[in-house]
Amino acid sequence: MTADQRATLKLVFATYAVVFVAVAVLVRINVTLALVGNVGSAGVAILLLYTPVFVAWRFRKGEDLADYGFHADPVGKGLGYAAGAIVVAFPIFLVGFVSFFQLICHTQLREIAPGGMCGRFLGWSHAKGPTIDRHLLSFAFVQLIVVALPEELFFRGFLHHLLETVFPPKRRFLGGGIGIAMVISAACFALIHVPRFGDPRSLATFFPGLLFAWLRSATGSILAGTVVHASSNVFIRVLNQMFLR
Repeated sequence: MTADQRATLKLVFATYAVVFVAVAVLVRINVTLALVGNVGSAGVAILLLYTPVFVAWRFRKGEDLADYGFHADPVGKGLGYAAGAIVVAFPIFLVGFVSFFQLICHTQLREIAPGGMCGRFLGWSHAKGPTIDRHLLSFAFVQLIVVALPEELFFRGFLHHLLETVFPPKRRFLGGGIGIAMVISAACFALIHVPRFGDPRSLATFFPGLLFAWLRSATGSILAGTVVHASSNVFIRVLNQMFLR
């Protein structure tokens, strides 16, 4: 590892440590304001959006947000990869979601289910159709702009990009690098979800983090990851509508 790579790695982990502590504090702020929404969530979004800007200005001379994938080009490739990921991953997640609750809710494993969900679980036979209304559309907009975009910029655009300069992928699949950088960025992404509820099950976000990192590496942009990330959160809400009372 060269001196520049060691410096980059040190910068990555120092930045992540500061952001992790800040997020752990912000998610405890449960205040809602008009035109702002939840103050803590807004603070997290601003933090994740502007940290790469500050680091590029202060420590990575000559870099800007375009280097961190904050652009849409190539649009067709980004949207194509996003559509492919959704077509492949969502049916698998649907089957896994229902199978998981069918398994644990009829065994002693029901204790690991989120509180009260087994009593509300409908199963395949009693599933309802999703309700597509302004509340769902509003939720989708928030997930895209306030959640997915800031998280993809920080974790995939910035963090994963710098990690790949230290740990270049030795293998590629459909253009996306597979290696240590993907694992580290996905682990960082999963860990930062834990402070909000203190629930270790949040670590399961490691797996979609791998997909988002691969999309960033394959397309050179955060467009695909942002679309799939937001769509995933909306899809989970739709599944809750369909399979929970």
